[in-house]
Amino acid sequence: MNLKKQYENLGVAPEIYAYGEKIWKSLKERFDKIDEISEYNQLKVLQAFQKNHVSEACLLGTTGYGYNDLGRDTLEQVYADIFHTEDVLVRPQITCGTHALALALMSNLRPGDTLLAPAGKPYDTLDGVIGIRPCKGSLAEYGISYDQVDLLPDGTFDYEAIKKAIKPETKMVEIQRSKGYATRPTFSVEQIGELISFIKGIRSDIICMVDNCYGEFIEVIEPSDVGADLVVGSLIKNPGGGLAPIGGYLAGRADLIENAAFRLTAPGLGKEVGASLHALKDFYQGLFLAPSVSSSALKTAIFAAKLYENLGFEVFPKADQERYDIIQSIIFHEDKPLIAFCKGAQFAAPVDSFVTPEPWDMPGYDDQVIMAAGAFISGSSIELSADGPLREPYSVYFQGGITWQHGKFGMMKTLQAMVDDGILDLSRFER
Repeated sequence: MNLKKQYENLGVAPEIYAYGEKIWKSLKERFDKIDEISEYNQLKVLQAFQKNHVSEACLLGTTGYGYNDLGRDTLEQVYADIFHTEDVLVRPQITCGTHALALALMSNLRPGDTLLAPAGKPYDTLDGVIGIRPCKGSLAEYGISYDQVDLLPDGTFDYEAIKKAIKPETKMVEIQRSKGYATRPTFSVEQIGELISFIKGIRSDIICMVDNCYGEFIEVIEPSDVGADLVVGSLIKNPGGGLAPIGGYLAGRADLIENAAFRLTAPGLGKEVGASLHALKDFYQGLFLAPSVSSSALKTAIFAAKLYENLGFEVFPKADQERYDIIQSIIFHEDKPLIAFCKGAQFAAPVDSFVTPEPWDMPGYDDQVIMAAGAFISGSSIELSADGPLREPYSVYFQGGITWQHGKFGMMKTLQAMVDDGILDLSRFER
């Protein structure tokens, strides 16, 4: 077996291959710990499958109204057991993570209420949902106000400012676990739990919602285990395991899930309708694979951080820092390396590897965005993907890798693109 030759056949120079091998071998002990967490979560998922008697009939799906959908209802109970919540909504009718978050907000806030973001401004695509950017149908149009407390300079919660920001009208707080397009730490489940305890200590009736995107199965507990009333995410990220073709989930208190179900379908119908069509097998199988797939994506992120940090680039988080999501960013401070990185990730893809990504005006964003996404599921960010807005500090954000082996290759391919575009010289890899 000549692994080096295989990399060369796919366009990776011997110098880059040797550099990559040296890096990943230095990470073996760290990767062993990730495998332990993955094994624990795999057994947790398996236990939920077995407890709820998942059968072949659960994989078949329904059409039309979707009444008495055994597979849909069983899957939601499986999710409820994994997240330890009263109820869950898992539906293909939820189109993406932003939709899932909007559903949680719009179904549980009423005119006159205030939404508080205690971790700074949420992810860009929520600007239109909240009304930070004027948009038809936003919360602002329905008379729902928005308050924000920025993080302290060290990336921690500003508890004193949060306390002052909580008003009688404050109905819900939205806690974004992952960094999004921001250079700030991702929060651990423990940190989120401390924030929730602080907020509940001020007013126990405030709904604490966590945007859990990119964080599922990275730790052995989830935000719902530390007091979150609602946990929200996308199935084309971690919990879909690279197989879910669409969908999102909301896990939490039964009354909040009921509100979301009435908003998703119609008042009086709620969870009783919503055919699963042909998605259930992929939902179940993707969830079963999710702990392993998420660990592969995590290894890819750490490997990339080490690759680029050793070459003198600014990476966030740093290679040796603890991880609470699968996102890695590299700060380039100019557009050329950002574009080259995305080209390399695209050229490493199993789908559309022959396509060259270009910056474009992407819906939901104020700046042009370049995106590499040669995926089996369009837009899937548990598959190896990279993107970034063309604005200072010109950071690339990437995530995914449904297998560690592909993630490893993909990151070496980004280095090759840097060389091909004249940004790096092959002599740099001899260090």
